[in-house]
Amino acid sequence: MSAIIRPNASLLFMKIGIHAREPLDQIIQRKLKEIDDAGVSFWGYGGSTCHPTSMVQPFAQEQAQRNRPIYLVMQKMESNHWAEPVPADEFSVNGRDWEPIPEGVQVRGSRYALLIDELQEADLQLPLARARVALGPSEGRSARDYISGRVDKACLTLTENADLPLAPDEPTTPIGLVAKLRAPYAVFLRNK
Repeated sequence: MSAIIRPNASLLFMKIGIHAREPLDQIIQRKLKEIDDAGVSFWGYGGSTCHPTSMVQPFAQEQAQRNRPIYLVMQKMESNHWAEPVPADEFSVNGRDWEPIPEGVQVRGSRYALLIDELQEADLQLPLARARVALGPSEGRSARDYISGRVDKACLTLTENADLPLAPDEPTTPIGLVAKLRAPYAVFLRNK
């Protein structure tokens, strides 16, 4: 697992908690079952900082071309996402062509989803000061500065010194959950 935090690694970072009225521990158990039963799960999310076609897909495809896996690293937090748990019926890779959500997979209260085929608890410390925003209008900006306030997800590239020992006072972000993304990486969702 520590091989995820290495020089020049590319990661998708997300803060997670209660979503669509479902506690995080229940979400994790449901997603693990979906992976076991269907071979894939859709990890739902919203917001524009990790838009499927302009951010996540190009970011992940670049890593795939280099034969590198793309990991989603998640910081557990207290949240109060009490939106209606409306399940999505369909997904789209491009926002135009739609197909049914795979049998046995549920994604609720989200506009977008990441496709994952591995999910596991973790105990990692991510030094956000040693990461940069990988693309978009804030490309190159320090991840520590970028992920603050209401920004809760980002496509990141770790710096050359990402795996060097941390200074005693260097802040880190606890990562409690890691998932491996699979093609097509991110999709749009809708309810018919």
